[in-house]
Amino acid sequence: MRIIDTESWNRKNLYNHFVQLKDPYFGVVIPFDVTKARQFSKKNKVSFFTRYLHDCMKAVNAVDNFRYRIIDNQVVDYETIHASATIAREDHTFGFSFINYNEDLNVFIDNYNREKARIQSTNDLYPPVNGQDCIHCSALPWFHFTGHKEPNSGNIESVPEIAFSKIKEENKKLIMNVSIHVNHALVDGYHVGLFAEKFQFYLNT
Repeated sequence: MRIIDTESWNRKNLYNHFVQLKDPYFGVVIPFDVTKARQFSKKNKVSFFTRYLHDCMKAVNAVDNFRYRIIDNQVVDYETIHASATIAREDHTFGFSFINYNEDLNVFIDNYNREKARIQSTNDLYPPVNGQDCIHCSALPWFHFTGHKEPNSGNIESVPEIAFSKIKEENKKLIMNVSIHVNHALVDGYHVGLFAEKFQFYLNT
C-alpha cells in the first residue's frame, strides 16, 4: 500500500473539492459486448460470471485510480484489488464475498468457488476477511437495466461499485450493461473510460 502525496498530486484541487461533498459518487451505465467471453465460457465449461468478473478485475487493477482509496483522510494506492461480490443462496438471499484476485483465471475460479461454498453453507452476511482493497460488485441477471443506483451509507466511501445486467442480444451480439459508481475525489470520467476500454479488451481476448 502506497500513500499518495495529495499536496503534490495533479488532482489536488479536484480531490479537495469532491472529498467535501456529502455524496461525491458519480455513476454511468456502459454496454459491453460479451459475445466472445460467453463463447469461451461455454467451450471451456467455466462459469460465465467468473469469466467476466475476472476480466473486470484485470481492468480494475490496470487503472491506477480504481486502486485508490481514502483511508484515515489519506489517499492510498493498493497494490492489488480483490472482488467483493454478492453471491446468491437457494433461499434468494445473498452474502457478501471477498474473492482474492489472481491473474490466473483458474486460480481465481478456485477462490470464487471457496467463497461460494462458504456463503451457501452459512447465514453470514459478511466475509471473515474484509477490507477496502476491493470493489463491490453485484450481478443482476434477472433484467437488462439502463440505469442503476447503489445504496449510500451516508459516510465518505471510496470503494468502486459495479453491477452487471442481464445479457441482451443486439445485432447478433450479446450485450451486457454495466453500472459503474466511483468517488469523484479519486476517479474522473477519463479513468472510467480507461477501465471500459481495458474491460472490453479482456472480454474479447
